[in-house]
Amino acid sequence: MRIGVLTGGGDCPGLNAVIRAVVRKGVATYGHDFVGFRDGWRGPLEGLTKPLGIAEVRGILPRGGTILGSSRTNPFKIDGGVEQIKTNLAEQGVDALVAIGGEDTLGVATKLHELGVQVVGVPKTIDNDLSATDYTFGFDTAVNIAMEAIDRLHTTAESHHRTLVVEVMGRHAGWIALHAGLAGGANVILLPERQFDVEQVAGYVEKRFQHQYAPIVVVAEGAQPLDGQMVLHNKELDAFGHVRLGGIGQWLAQQLEAKTGKEARTVVLGHIQRGGTPTAFDRVLATRLGLQAIDAVNEGDWGKMVAMQGTDIVRVPLAEATRELKTVPLERYTEAEVFFGS
Repeated sequence: MRIGVLTGGGDCPGLNAVIRAVVRKGVATYGHDFVGFRDGWRGPLEGLTKPLGIAEVRGILPRGGTILGSSRTNPFKIDGGVEQIKTNLAEQGVDALVAIGGEDTLGVATKLHELGVQVVGVPKTIDNDLSATDYTFGFDTAVNIAMEAIDRLHTTAESHHRTLVVEVMGRHAGWIALHAGLAGGANVILLPERQFDVEQVAGYVEKRFQHQYAPIVVVAEGAQPLDGQMVLHNKELDAFGHVRLGGIGQWLAQQLEAKTGKEARTVVLGHIQRGGTPTAFDRVLATRLGLQAIDAVNEGDWGKMVAMQGTDIVRVPLAEATRELKTVPLERYTEAEVFFGS
């Protein structure tokens, strides 16, 4: 078969490891031919390709980002987009697609499968919010990057006796904030799944100062105050209907400074969490997912997403994996609350 590979949505450490595994096993074990589609769904939509063989995937295992490029293109928002994809796949002689992405990219893959395109999905997101898989690659790297930043911020917070608010990524799911906050010894963790009371947060901050320590507050970008609204950069929507978040950390720092009388600063980690070399865990997970994805393609097991359940790599229907987001359950947040303000 001739197989197309694409990476869509936000970039993520481990993408190149998946591409490498798919191509290496696909060529060496099954004798398939590959073509890379550039910049997410824009590639098959506009016929943007690049060679993708053994030579092209050598040395890319430790590299962050994606050698294929990415975008947030949604072919279902473009007149005739689906038909154009089908036409370009036929003209390129492509029999099947391996789509590597998060909820939006795989949501497109799900619809295309229903319309007759032969596709297999691989879950990618630093947010770890895809259903049907225990972990997505990129998450462990993002958490470790955020944890290291928090570790460093503890010392400067103590030196200046100030509150430091660390804003991490997480639009609707607070997995990064929860894990990085717990691992980094944060004194308050605020998630999108549970609105927060600013007065209560200020109380935690003051209690921490009473113990002669400076507080670290970790807040996900999608966290909201009680009866409040998400803090936005602007109200423009991307092709999948998402607003651009950001600013909750700065808003919270201003509120805490006013309520406690203690100086507060904000650190927005932003795209630092996405960049750089993947951790060993993410390299192994991404590789295993890639190997299972090409097995599914070779067997013609279309409309499936490879997933990690326990320590096993399994296949689940794409529709099941993209039906709803995996958010942080209340009991996980309750575990973390033990350390708030202490």
